[in-house]
Amino acid sequence: MTAAAHVERLVAVADLGERLSSLRLADASSLSAMRASLKQHGQLSPVRAFARDGAVELFDGFKRLRAARALGLRDLRVVVSDVDVVEATVQMRELHFGRGLTALEEAWIVRALHRDHHIRQGAIAAQLRCHKSWVCRRLVLVEALDTAVQADVRLGLLAPRAAVHVAALPRGNQASAAGVVIHRGLTVRQTALLVRELVDAAEPEAVLTRWREGHPPERCGVRRARSVAETMALDVTTIRRSAGRLQACLAVTPFATIAPALGESLVEIDGVLRALSKTITSTMKGSVP
Repeated sequence: MTAAAHVERLVAVADLGERLSSLRLADASSLSAMRASLKQHGQLSPVRAFARDGAVELFDGFKRLRAARALGLRDLRVVVSDVDVVEATVQMRELHFGRGLTALEEAWIVRALHRDHHIRQGAIAAQLRCHKSWVCRRLVLVEALDTAVQADVRLGLLAPRAAVHVAALPRGNQASAAGVVIHRGLTVRQTALLVRELVDAAEPEAVLTRWREGHPPERCGVRRARSVAETMALDVTTIRRSAGRLQACLAVTPFATIAPALGESLVEIDGVLRALSKTITSTMKGSVP
């Protein structure tokens, strides 16, 4: 990405757009702190924006804009960069690289670049200066997470890290699990325990009911050993979920872009799956009277 020309100027708060704000989170506590800072110290640094269709659209500084509106400020100092919407979206991560962004916010940015702007995953990785597997993981995260659960995160009802754990569940169980987390006020660690139990459970609804009533599993020194059938059921669930993610990534990623890093591994897993398929077929035939 090349350096873009930019200029700082005063822009009326009413003229600042925030179409890209859906890619960021803004919880009530951080907004309150921003209002207090803006009221006491004034605007310490300019917000960042770009020109689009005659309007000035923000890509950094959404909390400052909302705090300014709440305080009734007329204008803000804005650095208007000579970039388009794609470059602005890329810079949303670049400006907060290594700090400030949650995994879910990064996933929203990746999805916007891939789905809205039709950029291939390899090109996204190059623009964000990260590995293609990171892009694939972020895309899988956001597309595996139920939209209702994402809405809970946006409303500040569910912690982003808790939502990442919930994403490991089948979509049909995610909203119910998130509801329990919100209702009981579970911590991220407790959410991880709930999800782990749900993944292992033969009857997920019974687990949800117990947690909903405030009865998480008791701590015990020795965990009951799983039966062979339970172990196989868990392995089937794990393989099915992992295979689904892998298939989704391969379907949208040109093989030439991943062959150097994953080519041998894909060949190996193909052989393993073929052997497993033959064993399953043989076992099922042998069980028929």
